[in-house]
Amino acid sequence: MFPERLRALRRGQKMTLAELADALNAQPDADLTTRKNTPAQIGNWERNLRTPSYLEVRKLAEFFNVTTDYLSGRAEQEEYDLGRIFLSGKPLTFNGEQLSSEDRYELFQLMNGYLHGRQQRSTPDAFGQEELDLHFDN
Repeated sequence: MFPERLRALRRGQKMTLAELADALNAQPDADLTTRKNTPAQIGNWERNLRTPSYLEVRKLAEFFNVTTDYLSGRAEQEEYDLGRIFLSGKPLTFNGEQLSSEDRYELFQLMNGYLHGRQQRSTPDAFGQEELDLHFDN
């Protein structure tokens, strides 16, 4: 399960093996492991030829914002905590535009205010309500 999930996460980010190796080597706790990550090493993990150490799995989980249980196949990743994502410090983009730390904080505050304020809002009626069209044309 680990090789398939790792490959899916990497491809989902549209990353090459080299890009993932560079990203892992740039992580703040990258010095906890004795060797630098290489594209060949990650390729061996994805082909199930080698097994990463616990520290390597932890680095991957932190980079992809998933749990080690998800990577190992012990759990499904069914939900994401947006609060953790916004406050994680990882680079975030929206429609291809990089969000600054101020943007991230403002969006977090907006979402937090919306969720906490919804109990005081009356039930929406059909008047004055617009439907959000989430269809994206590429």
